[in-house]
Amino acid sequence: MTRVSYHPLADQELSAAALFYHRQAPGLGSAFLDEVERAEALLVSFPEAGRPPHGEIRRFEVRRFPFDLIYEVRSDELWILAVAHQRRKPGYWRDRETR
Repeated sequence: MTRVSYHPLADQELSAAALFYHRQAPGLGSAFLDEVERAEALLVSFPEAGRPPHGEIRRFEVRRFPFDLIYEVRSDELWILAVAHQRRKPGYWRDRETR
């Protein structure tokens, strides 16, 4: 697998969460983004690391923050469907298109 791609709505969720944490404390938004990048790197190396909540879609917890990366493994990419808060609107992302 060579790349990580985000569904447009997942990209918006990532930005919104980083902005929220940035407003909470200096450096916290950057720490959140660092943890998401760490999770991405781990998933690129070990794409089956996340647990499967729904068919081919998998879930992986972001360390230190109450968010999961909801993703699909493809032959050449990790397709992130959602950056989902663990306690808000469970499964809201299920209607999102997989590619």
